[in-house]
Amino acid sequence: MKLPRMIRVKQRFEAPVIDNLPEAISDELDRIDAGAIVGKGSSVAVTAGSRGVADIGVIVKAAVDYLKRIGAKPFIVPAMGSHGGATAEGQREVLAHYGITDESMGVPIKATMDVVEIGQTADKLPVFLDRYASEADYIIPLNRIKAHTDFSGSIESGLMKIMAIGLGKQKGANTYHRASIQHGFEHVITSVGSLVLGTGKVAFGIGIIENAFEQTAKVAALRSGELLSGERELLIESKALMGRLPFDTLDFLIVDYMGKNISGTGMDTNIIGRRLQTLGVEPEKPKIIRIFVRDVTDASDGNATGIGLADFTTTRLVDRIDRHATYMNGITGLGPQKSRIPFHYDNDREAIEIALQTIGLTPPELASIIRIENTLKLTEVDISESLLEAAKLRSDLEVIGRLSSLEFDSSGNLLPFSIYRFA
Repeated sequence: MKLPRMIRVKQRFEAPVIDNLPEAISDELDRIDAGAIVGKGSSVAVTAGSRGVADIGVIVKAAVDYLKRIGAKPFIVPAMGSHGGATAEGQREVLAHYGITDESMGVPIKATMDVVEIGQTADKLPVFLDRYASEADYIIPLNRIKAHTDFSGSIESGLMKIMAIGLGKQKGANTYHRASIQHGFEHVITSVGSLVLGTGKVAFGIGIIENAFEQTAKVAALRSGELLSGERELLIESKALMGRLPFDTLDFLIVDYMGKNISGTGMDTNIIGRRLQTLGVEPEKPKIIRIFVRDVTDASDGNATGIGLADFTTTRLVDRIDRHATYMNGITGLGPQKSRIPFHYDNDREAIEIALQTIGLTPPELASIIRIENTLKLTEVDISESLLEAAKLRSDLEVIGRLSSLEFDSSGNLLPFSIYRFA
C-alpha cells in the first residue's frame, strides 16, 4: 500500500510558566496567611494524586516544607480513588513514580483504602473520606485543575474532584461514578466536595494550572470559603491554555503512547474527540474517523484504561495489559466500554494499512493523518502531506524538517517519534 508522506510541524501556544515553584507556592500561602489558618502543632493531610502532574513532586514538597516552617505536622495521603490497583501499596507505588516517597518528602505517606462515612448529600449519597485524612486536624487538597475527560461543566477535574473521588478511595469513587449516571458528574462532585468543605477540616486548597507544554503556568492558594468559586475561575484559565490538535477533521490519528500518567482515560478525550461515556455527550470536535494507539507507557503499570477509545492497536500493547488494574478502573469508573480491546496486529505497518482501508473513499496516500507522541505532548506533531498547504497558511504553525515517507524498522514498527525528525 502506498502511504502518505509526513512532515513535522510545531504548534505555537500561549504558555506562561513559573520559574521558581517553591517560591511561588510560599508566596501564595503567605498571601492567604496560611499560618493563621493552620495552627502550630496541627496535623495536616496533604493530598497527592495519580494524574501525572508535571511538577507534582516539587509542588507537594514545597507545600509540606511550608507547613513544617509554620509549625504544623504535615503528612501525605494518596488521593486517587481506585488507582494503583485499589490497594494502599499500589497507591504508594504510583506516588513513588513521581518521586513522592517518605524519604524525598521528609514527611510520612499514610496510605490506606479504609474510609469513614462523614455524612450524606441532599441526594442521600454517602460521603466517604480517607481514614487518615479524617483523623487529621486539617486537609489540604492539592491538584491540577483541567478539563475532565468524561464531561464538561463549570467544575471538572481539580480540587473538588480530589476531595470527592480522590479521598473517597475505591468505595467513594465507585459510588460517585454510579451516581453520576442519574445525577451527572458535575452535580455529584460539587455536592460531595461541598460536604467535605462543610466539615471545616479543609484549611485551604492549592490549585495548579499547566500550559500546553506540560509546564506549571500558575499555582493558586484558595481559602476554604472561596475554593468552589476560585476553582471555577481557574478552570476557565486552564482551558484557554490547554493543547489541541492543529486540525479538527482527520481521517486517521496515530498515538504512540497512552497511559494513566498521561490521562485518566489513557488518552485525553478532549484531544481525541471521543468519550464513550455512559449516557454522555460526545465532543463536537475534533472529528477523527480512525484512531490507532501503538503502546502503553511503562508508568501505567499495565493499566490500559481507555484502550477502547482506539479502533486499532498492537499485539504488544495488548500483551502488556494488567487485567486486574484495568478492570478495576473500568468497574469503578463505570466505563467498561472504554477498555474493550480493539483490532490488534503484530506490527504497526499492518495496523496502519488495515486502518487506512476503513476511512472511506479517500486513497491512503491522500489521507489526512496526524501522529502524536501522546495526548499531553502536542507541541510537535507529524502531519500528512494533504494537510501541508493548510499548515503553511497558519500563523500558529511552523513547518519544520521536510516531507518524508513513514519509516519502519525490521519488525514493521514505526521508528520512535522522538528520533524520527525528518532531517
